[in-house]
Amino acid sequence: MAKEKLDFSDLEVRDAFRHTASHILAQAVKRLWPEAQLAIGPAIEDGFYYDFDLAHRFADEDLVAIQKEIKKIVQANYPLEVFELSRADALKWADESGEPYKRELIEDLPEGEKISFYKMGEFVDLCKGPHVQSTGQVKAVKLLSVAGAYWRGDEHNKMLQRIYGTAFPSQEELQEYLNKIEEAKKRDHRRIGKEMDLFAIFEEGPGFPFFMPNGMIIRNELETFWKEEHARRGYTEIRTPLILNEALWHTSGHWDHYKENMYFTTIDEGAYAVKPMNCPGAMLLYKHKMYSYRDLPVRFAELGQVHRHELSGALHGLFRVRTFTQDDAHIFMLPEQTEAEIVSVIELTDYIYKLFGFEYHVEISTQPEDSMGTKAEWDNATAALKSAVEKIGIPYVINEGDGAFYGPKIDFHLKDSLGRTWQCGTIQLDFQMPQRFETTYVGSDGSRHIPHLIHRAIFGSIERFIGILTEHFAGKFPLWLAPVQVKILTITEAFNAYAEELADQLRAEGLRVQVDGRNEKIGYKIREARNARDSYILVIGEKEAASGIIPVRSSKEGELGEMSVAELTLKLKKEIADKAL
Repeated sequence: MAKEKLDFSDLEVRDAFRHTASHILAQAVKRLWPEAQLAIGPAIEDGFYYDFDLAHRFADEDLVAIQKEIKKIVQANYPLEVFELSRADALKWADESGEPYKRELIEDLPEGEKISFYKMGEFVDLCKGPHVQSTGQVKAVKLLSVAGAYWRGDEHNKMLQRIYGTAFPSQEELQEYLNKIEEAKKRDHRRIGKEMDLFAIFEEGPGFPFFMPNGMIIRNELETFWKEEHARRGYTEIRTPLILNEALWHTSGHWDHYKENMYFTTIDEGAYAVKPMNCPGAMLLYKHKMYSYRDLPVRFAELGQVHRHELSGALHGLFRVRTFTQDDAHIFMLPEQTEAEIVSVIELTDYIYKLFGFEYHVEISTQPEDSMGTKAEWDNATAALKSAVEKIGIPYVINEGDGAFYGPKIDFHLKDSLGRTWQCGTIQLDFQMPQRFETTYVGSDGSRHIPHLIHRAIFGSIERFIGILTEHFAGKFPLWLAPVQVKILTITEAFNAYAEELADQLRAEGLRVQVDGRNEKIGYKIREARNARDSYILVIGEKEAASGIIPVRSSKEGELGEMSVAELTLKLKKEIADKAL
């Protein structure tokens, strides 16, 4: 790689840079602990890691020592020199170097293949590259954390120590990233969820979230909005059961392609499954009635709770859970209606994401190895998705082999206020399930035909979307979603009666109001209201009670000055009606 200034916007350049940083980390660890055995050290999104087998357990002070050694390696500006060995010589190197994990990797490589190594100073590592030209180009490296990781991700293998880090071409870029990490910690939805009393996950139900009253307000507002928008666009709402018999999941294909993620039970000596997806239930409802071509499209919308088995180590707040509610829809349509329906779903998705201030990018995921149907069917479905996206002028990238097992899909990746991306919405075009369930409609020729089917979700998961919104807004939700829209604080208990009277006035206008009339210092009560991210804070004392003119503080804009109750009510009701950010 050339020594000129690195183009860090180029993903390949960035990966080569951070992959080099992982080698520098490994070299530093081997200098300090020569007995450490090396596993793997790839570049990952936003950084890199390296896995080590070492009896010594890495602590925070060790990361400081490793960081100092990394600085020496960077300053030495070692060139990265590539060389190749035969399989026999590579295995000999692994044995002589005391690197059993490298030996295992070499043994897995094809016979007769030349095996590449990279050397920098005294350090040599098995690697196919690529890298930057020298260690001196890796100007800014920061080690972030230590975690456990099973060798090759297999829980039956030995647990190794994984050191995570990140690297940038300059200290300024590194510091900007670290600042973003700190801000992300402050915005962690688990922390804010606790402070705002939104949700909890108890040890009696790992991966099964409980929603508190405040969290239910946000959830109910989102669901009400969702229902209104779908009714406006010609969807009819349905509800399907949580548990259905095993035979259904054989028909749908989930038994063959998704069984390891499902929960099972026995009822009346029959085998049943807890649904991981809503689509088979929607198929049964469609089949319950005979439709004519004049009835299509039929748009079923469902806020359907599903259960999926996730490994305990993968669980993470509301982002990765074992039960969640999908904002699902299944659209049965004539083949000639397919493009228009996809366009309509994209437009609805765009409207909803922009309402929350999200930018997004689109990926079209194609046929995976484990899939149903013919290549021709997949090609036709993929072409229909591309055509719809291109029709409304949205740029997209192809994500090869990442479609659902029954059809290709459009995925929407949201960008939040910290620039992080989240995969939420999806539009899946399915030619398989209608065939497997023998769903039909009567065509204009009087014969029965199989409809095309769209599966789609926009929030993706209500739980996960609430987690994303919590971090995106740092808990300071748009007023229409805020659990507490107005918090009234009294300077002394003498003004509690007026505060309650004012609260009743505002509640009569449809606002969510709480009164804090405790016998506590006003500064303490203000701090608590701020920590709870209450949208508007009103402080009531003698002057306010006498005049009805009240100082107003916004959680987002700070002090707004004094307002009459009428002025405040008008302002808040407009903000809610506009769903203003």
